[in-house]
Amino acid sequence: MAYEIEQRFEHIGTEILEASRNALYINMRYLDVALSGLAWGMTTDISRIGTDGLRLLYEPHYLADLYRKHPMLVNRVYLHIIFHCVFRHILRPCPKDQKRWHLACDVAVESLIDGMHHRSIRMSVSPLRRSLYQELRKELKVLTAEGIYRILGKMDLNEVRLQRLAEEFSLDDHTYWPAPPERNDKQPIPPNAMMRTIQKKWDDVSSRMQTELTMGRESGQEDGDLVDELAVENRERYDYKEFLRKFAVLKEETEIDPDSFDYVFYSYGLRVYGNMPLIEPQEWREVKKIEEFVIVIDTSMSCSGELVRKFLEETRQVLSDSGSYFKKVHIRILQCDDQVRSDQLITSAEELKAYMEHLKLYGNGGTDFRPAFTYVNQLLAAGEFQNLKGLLYFTDGKGTFPGKRPPYETAFILFREDYKEVTVPAWAIRLVLDEEDL
Repeated sequence: MAYEIEQRFEHIGTEILEASRNALYINMRYLDVALSGLAWGMTTDISRIGTDGLRLLYEPHYLADLYRKHPMLVNRVYLHIIFHCVFRHILRPCPKDQKRWHLACDVAVESLIDGMHHRSIRMSVSPLRRSLYQELRKELKVLTAEGIYRILGKMDLNEVRLQRLAEEFSLDDHTYWPAPPERNDKQPIPPNAMMRTIQKKWDDVSSRMQTELTMGRESGQEDGDLVDELAVENRERYDYKEFLRKFAVLKEETEIDPDSFDYVFYSYGLRVYGNMPLIEPQEWREVKKIEEFVIVIDTSMSCSGELVRKFLEETRQVLSDSGSYFKKVHIRILQCDDQVRSDQLITSAEELKAYMEHLKLYGNGGTDFRPAFTYVNQLLAAGEFQNLKGLLYFTDGKGTFPGKRPPYETAFILFREDYKEVTVPAWAIRLVLDEEDL
């Protein structure tokens, strides 16, 4: 008898979810693979609906009650969960404040759904939601989970307000999310095979959705900010420290070389001849580190001073790592809008810190990238650099690029809030970062 009841509940749940999936697919055909990406499973371990990235797990009584209230509510929960997977919220390392992070993920997908105008998911936006969206959009053009998490932290919400927002935006249960419980930068948690499978699955789904929407076959005004949101989430992410290693050079440095030292011969000499080792460790070692490069800061009106400071702070922290830089470096920091306004020589992390503490930006004119390259080429001709490996141009990408490739690697570090595509010359590296990447 109990088995028959269970089978009946499962049959009803399957019919409800099948109807919901069909309703979503009719309006949003670009979701075909995503909607088919989760198998359905009944459970009593949670009180609502959740996912582990492979299955959509539901409590049968909750699902039936939700459908009884209105089928549209099931559609919204279904799409809510799908978007958590498409944007890989379920796989992100959870920051220290877990409540705020899970709320940020829910707000991100609900703001996107509220901005869509398909009949199968349309409902009026409550005053509480509208007020929060307005507050977030003062600082964010695209409401990403990371950006929302950061701004919620600035809002200094008390427990009552945080709980009220959670009740408003939380539609699903996050218990089964396979992400690591917290971030550990010093000892990253290695992803297991299951997480790699889920990651690849939803990376592929998200990339396919972006392609279909960008090509224009499926996109429309009724899809709201979905295209921009996908562009943000699917952009290639970089480790800034590893990126700077592209500009490293091979050079000898005063340092004991353990690779060239044979402890057997060393100890044998001490035993046989007293204090006379047969071999000494080399005091010079060839290492590949960063020695010379140029940072150009776009000081046109489109780049904010706060972002410039964050960029320089990240550079200073990397510079402080003795494993990345030689003890003596030659870094030039140029400020340039439509002409070079400032040139500062930096030889150590301490000097960079002092420069940042008294940072003043000069410019606010138009953007022209050519004067900075002309100036650096003049420094090269004057013998200011011995082995210049690269130039980093911090900018929004709106300007005139030089037509000729310089004799050093060049990277345009684009800080974009609208995430529209920016084309750089074929000879340059294009690196897109935002505040969360720093």
